[in-house]
Amino acid sequence: MDHSGHHHATPEPTPPSGHEHVHHATESAGQDRLPVATWPMAAQATLHCLTGCAIGEVLGMVIGTAAGLSNLATVVLSVALAFVFGYALTMRGVLRAGVDLRTALKVALAADTVSIAIMEILDNTVMLVVPGAMDAGLANWLFWVALAGSLLVAFVLTTPVNKWLISRGKGHAVTHQYHHGH
Repeated sequence: MDHSGHHHATPEPTPPSGHEHVHHATESAGQDRLPVATWPMAAQATLHCLTGCAIGEVLGMVIGTAAGLSNLATVVLSVALAFVFGYALTMRGVLRAGVDLRTALKVALAADTVSIAIMEILDNTVMLVVPGAMDAGLANWLFWVALAGSLLVAFVLTTPVNKWLISRGKGHAVTHQYHHGH
């Protein structure tokens, strides 16, 4: 086969794996380096946080609704479980990096507290303001649509907060040093 007419292009760079690393920018060698936060990085951090929040939130809403708990008790249960699952997912990754349990907990608290708190305020507010959503019951489509919508609102409105936190070396940026295997 004659390949003389074929032109070999420079290979395209490999796209990111989804676990973007924090890049640092400095104006001078003596200044502290602040992470450069990108929107994809912020979305990834928010999605990570939302995963734990959603597990806890859905579980809390399902348990509270199935048990006939009051709206307040259901929200409290959902918030507590969202924090537990959110922290647990972060700790799982940090523990895989070989750190002790106490350090992993400190990292999870620093990485996720603000993000989870904002998400919980947003998604529970949506559930409470959608007429009938909290009282709809597990078999009613309104419950599930409102819950899915509440998590979407939480994701969209928390992503800019996470971008801001990462750009200041806070939030998800504190987990960066533990992502060696990603």
